[in-house]
Amino acid sequence: MAHDDVYPVSLACGDCPIRHRAVCARCESDELEELESIKYYRSFEAGQTVIWAGDKMDFVASVVTGIATLTQTLEDGRTQMVGLLLPSDFVGRPGRESAAYNVTATTDILMCCFRRKPFEEMMERTPHIAQRLLQMTLDELDAAREWMLLLGRKTAREKIASLLSIVARRDASIKLRHPQGRMTFDLPLTREAMADYLGLTLETVSRQMSALKRDGVIELEGKRHVTVPDMDRLLLEAGDDNDGGFLV
Repeated sequence: MAHDDVYPVSLACGDCPIRHRAVCARCESDELEELESIKYYRSFEAGQTVIWAGDKMDFVASVVTGIATLTQTLEDGRTQMVGLLLPSDFVGRPGRESAAYNVTATTDILMCCFRRKPFEEMMERTPHIAQRLLQMTLDELDAAREWMLLLGRKTAREKIASLLSIVARRDASIKLRHPQGRMTFDLPLTREAMADYLGLTLETVSRQMSALKRDGVIELEGKRHVTVPDMDRLLLEAGDDNDGGFLV
């Protein structure tokens, strides 16, 4: 069952930690008031299914806190992780009544949900929402293309470094800081989830994390708390330049 104790359900749009990155980022005060009237919060525990592929989806949502995975299941039961939902990412598609993927909470998550029909109607009247959603969709397409490169061409060490840099950059963006120098964040994925997402074995993930720690690229406190002493070095280990783009 969903629970409501992760974040106050009375959270106002203006106080939202993802406000500057979410689908409502460009909204004016009157538009935010209208969104307030159609929104509600739902929270899920780690491991809980948010929605199954093919199920009717009567809401769209932004991830406020936590992380979820997108998976697809083949007819023979095999499951492939096809994406991550990080804070500020959008769930669901206006105009589509059913879910395209399984969405599962990897950590405890809080989602800011909007009733789908009123949200679609508001999109038609509110260019700010439609424009922001288009921008987010194009960003998602760019990320998917980069991920194809990562899975197809990068070494195991580069894959691990790339995933760490993605999480670090998103954490910095939410905190309104530039991703440079020394950075500290909590890794929201288990080693098993990292292996599934990167197409590696659990042993390889553990070995490469240990190697990055031994070489001073990262510092670990427990299995989840990560410190990056030099973000530029992590990006180089990932095969990226210091702007976060891929090196040719």
